[in-house]
Amino acid sequence: MNNNKNTLFDKVWDAHVVETIPDGPQIIYIDKHLIHEVTSPQAFAELEARNLEVFRPKQIVATADHNVPTLHQELPIEDELSRNQVECLTENCKKNNIELFGLGHQYQGIVHIIAPELGITQPGMSIVCGDSHTSTHGAFGSIAFGIGTSQVAQVFASQCLLLNKPKAMRITVNGKLKNNVQPKDVILYIISKVGTNGGTGYFCEYAGQVFEEMSMEGRMTVCNMSIEMGARGGMIAPDETTFSYIKGKAFAPKEQEWEDKLAYWKTLKTESGATFDEEFTFDASEIQPMVTYGTNPGMGIPLHEVIPAPQNESEEKALQYMGLKAGQSLSDIHVNYVFIGSCTNARIEDFRSAAEYIKGKNKSQDVKALIVPGSQLVVKQLYEEGLDKIFNEAGFQIRQPGCSACLAMNDDKIPEGEYCVSTSNRNFEGRQGQGSRTILASPLTAAKVAIEGRISVFENLN
Repeated sequence: MNNNKNTLFDKVWDAHVVETIPDGPQIIYIDKHLIHEVTSPQAFAELEARNLEVFRPKQIVATADHNVPTLHQELPIEDELSRNQVECLTENCKKNNIELFGLGHQYQGIVHIIAPELGITQPGMSIVCGDSHTSTHGAFGSIAFGIGTSQVAQVFASQCLLLNKPKAMRITVNGKLKNNVQPKDVILYIISKVGTNGGTGYFCEYAGQVFEEMSMEGRMTVCNMSIEMGARGGMIAPDETTFSYIKGKAFAPKEQEWEDKLAYWKTLKTESGATFDEEFTFDASEIQPMVTYGTNPGMGIPLHEVIPAPQNESEEKALQYMGLKAGQSLSDIHVNYVFIGSCTNARIEDFRSAAEYIKGKNKSQDVKALIVPGSQLVVKQLYEEGLDKIFNEAGFQIRQPGCSACLAMNDDKIPEGEYCVSTSNRNFEGRQGQGSRTILASPLTAAKVAIEGRISVFENLN
């Protein structure tokens, strides 16, 4: 950027540069480090092996989410690996004076759901976690990205990371969305156009009318899946929607600190005339409810389209794995599982939209439908609003918070050869269980599939 006009990304990144190595990377300070039971044990072990201490334990927030069961969380965990990981996290947090929202805690839940809903995630921050979907937090105008285990150890020891500054991309979507098109459809559409490598090497800012009018839950869904187009992270400039969402949250700033932070947060927007290394523009009216049909999130089509002909060997292999053929209608797919949950779509807004559609209907007898709230706070809201009654009466099963059937790391696996319409973020081979076949969709589309037992178009889109 040589025009001296800063992007949102420039402003937040540059504010965290501790030192720039001549002709090399930069040392970046990390404001918040989120950890869970899967990628932290090796990092803690590395610190002990090198006789190092956790430098700033107060900047770390821990929870148990990936490997935890979503039934009978009050009982000892049966699976040995899961039990050991959760116990190890508990022990490491206690030893290092780190705040832990473990099983049984009122704030326990999926790491990328609890930090925003508690007011821990704030505009202008740098946030990392040993999890690729850390990009979620960029919805608040923060730079947030996933890191590997060795980098987790680096942050433990120094609260800093050695990084090369990514390039800047902007994706603008203007216009009015059709009825029944949700934020998940918007990001699936974008990835289908940009490709799964289109964002590689970039930090992406989402701009335009569609994102400005989106709720915080919707913005988090979009930023969550930035990694699925290869981007390091995604960002949306903070505005009144952001500030209203944060205000009053458990860990949000209060009184004078709130006023001071708010004044700073209002400066976090891209300046007029700032240039980006790459730009894409899309028309909202072109976006329809979407699903994926292959084995990466870029293989997405609107509900009314047929399976397209494969363009390369990789797509041929994907169709073979999915048991699908070019020209086949999506309604031919016999769906036996529906999963509404994950760090992409397990917030209260997601369950409200699903419940609104489901109310007064019964799910298909052929479908096993799981409702997995993203946190204990979402569970509380779900029951207070009576959504539990709607789901139970329709034959859906409500589980306890956790990553659940998003990934085959816990008990909630999809059997081999079965199709699962899922509100999660990845449809890779075996992602939900060995040989399982994942079809990504919005909460509304997933709810519709659960009722009908098949994928079908929405009648009212205008």
